[in-house]
Amino acid sequence: MKLNGRTVTELGTRATPHDRIAVDGKPVVARREPLYVLLHKPAGIVTTLRDPEGRPTVRTLLPHELPRVFPVGRLDVQSTGLLLLTNDGELAARLMHPRHHVARTYRVKVRGRPDARALLRLRRGVRLDDGPTDAVEVTVEKELPTKTWLRIVVREGRTHLVRRLCHAIGHGAEKLQRVALGPLTLGGLELGEARMLAPAEVSALYRAVDLTRSVPSPRARGTGPRRRRAAGATTTSVRNATRSDDRRAALKASVTPPK
Repeated sequence: MKLNGRTVTELGTRATPHDRIAVDGKPVVARREPLYVLLHKPAGIVTTLRDPEGRPTVRTLLPHELPRVFPVGRLDVQSTGLLLLTNDGELAARLMHPRHHVARTYRVKVRGRPDARALLRLRRGVRLDDGPTDAVEVTVEKELPTKTWLRIVVREGRTHLVRRLCHAIGHGAEKLQRVALGPLTLGGLELGEARMLAPAEVSALYRAVDLTRSVPSPRARGTGPRRRRAAGATTTSVRNATRSDDRRAALKASVTPPK
């Protein structure tokens, strides 16, 4: 075995994560720890890691030292709600693949009051510019004098699909919030807050896309600031933490699942 190009001859020699280790001439690559982060995206944030226009991205809401994770799917810049970020490429690909029909649940405030005929159009599927949609689940949550809150469940990942559906029935969307992705729910997580998924939540996502391999348990690190929500989930406001190390520790320690 070699450490940084030198043969190790002393028993008990230690290495750091930055050292180069080779056994029988072959480099030893550290196993990447799977990370699963749930973020409540605010409006005005771009769902990408870099933006050529210089707009704030979801990466700016996460601790600087957190290893690289990628958004699973997108929320447009003015939409809010649940966003999953992970470095688990296989899980991400399956969640987005239309074959698995993973439900995406939204609360949408639309203009006017959609009548029964308009809602039936959604439930039967609507023909859009890029082809007909699958049937949509839709319920009326609340009616206001000139607006209506709808709960819409789609199982496709087309660009701006929910906004286009609302426009197609003559009731444009004014506010849109994603509250669930498959079995994963937003719960009491506040705008701009993020937390690590609990092992049970990761397992539920795996089952939703027919993945059967074992799921490594996320490791809790650090004792950063945490706040209790009414729903019982442990969360941290990564935007308000003062030091990147503290923010990373706080986020990594937030593994208590919602009750």
